Formats: sequence, C-alpha cells, structure tokens
Amino acid sequence: MASIHYEGLKTHRHIHKNFRERTLPALEKELERTDYSEESVSHFLSVCAGWLIGHTLIEDHAIVSGEKIKHWENLLPDEEQAVMGQTVASLLHSMFQVDSYLLSDCYAGERFGEGIYYRLIAASKENKRWEFFLIFEEKFIAGTIGSVMNIKSEAVKTMLMHAAGYVARQFVERIKQCFPSLQQFEMKQEQLLSYEQFQMVYEKLSPQFSMLFDTGKGYFAYCMTSSDQIGSEDGAGVITENAMEEVKRYLNPAPQTAPKKKLLIVDDSDFMLRTMQDLFGSDYEVTTARSGMSAIRDMALDRPDLILLDYEMPVCNGKQVLEMIRSDRKFNDTPVIFLTNKVDKDSVKKALALRPEGYLSKSLAPETIKKEVDHFFEQKKVRFL
Repeated sequence: MASIHYEGLKTHRHIHKNFRERTLPALEKELERTDYSEESVSHFLSVCAGWLIGHTLIEDHAIVSGEKIKHWENLLPDEEQAVMGQTVASLLHSMFQVDSYLLSDCYAGERFGEGIYYRLIAASKENKRWEFFLIFEEKFIAGTIGSVMNIKSEAVKTMLMHAAGYVARQFVERIKQCFPSLQQFEMKQEQLLSYEQFQMVYEKLSPQFSMLFDTGKGYFAYCMTSSDQIGSEDGAGVITENAMEEVKRYLNPAPQTAPKKKLLIVDDSDFMLRTMQDLFGSDYEVTTARSGMSAIRDMALDRPDLILLDYEMPVCNGKQVLEMIRSDRKFNDTPVIFLTNKVDKDSVKKALALRPEGYLSKSLAPETIKKEVDHFFEQKKVRFL
C-alpha cells in the first residue's frame, strides 16, 4: 500500500495495531476465562469477521472512490488516548465495581448485543460544543445497576433505562471534572437513541475518542467528538417533565401495520442507487451499498428480504458477492436478483449457475423493474429476462 501512496496507510496501520495488540488478546482471555464456551467462541468469530469486513471497507471505499477516509482523522495522539482510556476504566471501576479491558480505541459504531445508546451534548458560552456517546450493553446495566431487581418486567426495564440515563449524566460530569478544559461546558441536551439513529449520527462524525471496553459483565463504549451544531435525530428527549412517558414510548413504539419488505440494493453507481431509492422507497424499506463488502456488512446487521445486485462492480463483482452469500449458511438462502448491462447468453449462463432469483437488464424501464420486484414478492419468483 505504501508503494501506491495509499492515503489511508496511517489509519490502516493504526487499526491493525489496535486489533492485534488490544482486541485479539482480550478476546483470547475471554476464551480462556470461559473454557472456550460456545458463546465465547461465537463472540470471538463474530468480532474477527466484523473487524475484517469493516477494515476491508476502508480500503475498498478509498481505492474505488478515491476519497480520503475522514472518520478517524481527528483521533487524538496515543498519549492522550491512553490518559482517557485510563480515566474511563477508573470511572467504570469506581461507579460499577468492574475491572474493564480496552478492546479498541477506534470503535466504529458496531452493534454489540442489545444496547442502550445515550447522546449528551454540552456547550460553552462561546458556543463551542462537545458530543458524548455512551453505549451500554443491556446485560451490563442489568448485571450492575439492575442486580438488586430480581424480577423481569417492562416496568423494571423502564427503571433500568432511567438509571442508565442518570449514570450517563454522572459519568460525563465526572469526565469533565478530570479534564479542566471541559469544565466550562454545560449540558444542553440529552437523547436516548435507537441503534439506527445512533448509527446515522455516528457515521457522519470524526471522533476524538472512540473506545470499546469489556467490563466482564457486558460491553461499554465511550465516544467523544466536537460538534459545530446541535442536530436533532428524533431520539427520546430524557430531560423533560414527562421523561417516563418518553422512555416508555421508546421501549414500546406504536404498532405498525404490515411491515415493509427489506430491499438491499448494491451498485457502485451513485446515480443508479439514487434511481433505485426513488423507485422503491415508498413501498419498501431500502438500504443501499456501493460495494460488495459493504453489502456483506449490511446483511450481517439487518438481513434483507431481497438483494438487487449489480453484476459489474470493481474490486469485488456481483458474481463474487453472490458466491460469498451462498457460502455462508446464515445467508445462503437470501434471494438475489442481478441487475446488469450484460444480457448476452454467456453472461446469463454464468450468473444462473449461482442460483439467483432473477436477472434483470438495467436498460429496462424503471416501472418494469419495479413490476418484476413486486411480482417476486407476490409469487416468490421472478421470470428471467
């Protein structure tokens, strides 16, 4: 990568070093501590696979698009990372009586179990802002704060959610006390986010600190970034007179009618993705991916009902993506329809050998493509064109 003057080389090396020297040793200790239980082995394999896919995406995106990866460009130097890591670990010990291990100092917002996502925004008189994200794995909160509650009910879950919010505020206040430069900032807003809201906010940021800890009772992530403006992501406001109702609404969203089918559309063309989003957005829950590896990651987070897959893509083409899908027992029955500019006999024959549900030409009118997808969900099959 150095020979091709890859701009993300520094980030590439940092992520490799972080995973090799921190994450892997912690995972290996977990395996030994649990005598290689099925749960710990599954966790080990899941984290490794997740890291590999996420790491590959950095190079995949940068090489294909030519864009510089900016998400990690504001991480503070190793010395400051170490001080913050020690501070957070110390606070976890004093507040929860747990001994934590730093798994990563470049946590990318990956989902870990059932989580509680708090966003706290503080501002100074000069209108400078900091955003703090505290992510608690539910079993961490239940095993510490909730350990005295020996029953399970929605009421208790609501109480735990409020307790987590209170702890989040206290945690940030104690962080501020440890760093004089933060003491001028006052809390202005707090939000309880769903994972989807957290992911949408977090992927746009360039954090100064982004740490993932294993507490022995569950995972905890601490992220911190400067912010130019307070944004609204429709999370539940948790400093309100009706805070209990807000949290109940978050825990028990209004029931919906028939859920929309999930479409994952994979194409390296931004124009094609926008066209497909406009075409299907009103009738389907649409997720888009610009590369094969990004599609695999999206599938792991939220399995689609159907994939519309571009056959001709750089780096990892549609054929290779479908081969990966068919080789994974969790996803090998996920239906796939190829979208392609190639409609010659040889191309069709190669594609059909991988058992797609269909093969549609991009030259078709949009309403025809929409009709074929609608027909697939009606009949569970689509005719080959």
